[in-house]
Amino acid sequence: MLYRLADLVEENAEELALLEALDVGKPLMEAKMMDIPGFVSFMRYYAGWADKLSGQTLKHVMPLLAYTLREPLGVCALIVPWNFPLGLLGMKLAPALAAGNTVVAKPAEQSMLTTLRLAQLFLEAGFPPGVFNVVTGLGPTVGAALVQHPLVDKVAFTGSTVVGKQILTDAASSMKHVTLECGGKCSLIVCADANIDEAVETAHQAAFVCAGQFCTAGSRLFVHEDIYDEFMAKAVKRAQSRNIGDPFQATTEQGPIAFKEQFDKVLALIEAGKEEGAKLLTGGHQIGDSGYYIEPTLFGDVRDGMRIAQEEIFGPVQCCMTWRDTDEVVRRANNSAYGLAAGVFTNDLDTANYMSRALKVGTVWINSCWFMLSPSVPFGGHKQSGFGVECGQEGIEAYTQMKAVMMPIKRPPWV
Repeated sequence: MLYRLADLVEENAEELALLEALDVGKPLMEAKMMDIPGFVSFMRYYAGWADKLSGQTLKHVMPLLAYTLREPLGVCALIVPWNFPLGLLGMKLAPALAAGNTVVAKPAEQSMLTTLRLAQLFLEAGFPPGVFNVVTGLGPTVGAALVQHPLVDKVAFTGSTVVGKQILTDAASSMKHVTLECGGKCSLIVCADANIDEAVETAHQAAFVCAGQFCTAGSRLFVHEDIYDEFMAKAVKRAQSRNIGDPFQATTEQGPIAFKEQFDKVLALIEAGKEEGAKLLTGGHQIGDSGYYIEPTLFGDVRDGMRIAQEEIFGPVQCCMTWRDTDEVVRRANNSAYGLAAGVFTNDLDTANYMSRALKVGTVWINSCWFMLSPSVPFGGHKQSGFGVECGQEGIEAYTQMKAVMMPIKRPPWV
């Protein structure tokens, strides 16, 4: 049935991409290229896992047969944010169902359309009623009720660190299983030996895809001092050339911020950057006088302690800093409450190996592969970016619980 659901989502890709663009304001082409194919890939990957979850046969210290079973948890509440409604739901939904659980999905109140349409496709795919359920409403009421409900066995959440902490508190009373993928303040480190043109384009996309409204946005850019001036000249030029406008035009690279509250937050942090002494290299303003459009914004001369260098902005803003020493830049990149992801641009294998181990994050991308997630590769955060893992074998095992079974054996030949 997971395969059938994947097929139906593909068949309805145009409609679903349109709903994503309407809800979130992201470019229609972006939804077609990322969101819908991402959901489909998760369904098909975990459909292959459904009959491969197994335990082990173990040798006991006594004359007993011992083995383990992996069993479903039961009812799983999946709480997803507004920036990638369908894609992030798929990341949780596919392993939860493949492991044998039932699901209650709670989309963000700003972006419910694709989740509701998906519920119709579930019935068309032949899933029994009650396997996939959707509740809508505000987080503090509906979301909190889900987390606190005694019949919910697991909560999987993607969203802000503040809300993640509240979910931990609410889930503690019944000791639910919890997986959290929370905020990020991701660093992209560009070394002196990097291919500058490739690094500029990767840094640009890392900051401005989805108007910067994603947790792995490369909002902290560390460029080696030997190439900083050349790099930034090209980065400014690329930012100024970004095509911003109607999400339904094929040439649009960036649409509006999703809603007014987020729009106001981004502009407030841009003003904070100016007030704290960061140099505005380009952007920093609303585009036009209608719609929540913000120019791609680059700040230079950013100090590590500034708000724009520490807080998750969730908008099209990138903070640019120089560095000289490898140990220094790793220390500065790690100087964050978050630990979701980071990137390194270098042609030196030793540098890539050293930094990938020294950076205190859950994912490291080397060179031009930023934001390249895969259903088969574990993804999760360190520090206040959450805990637990999604994707891969670890991702489906998180929706199971282990049971040990022991029974006596008379005259076992191996004892």
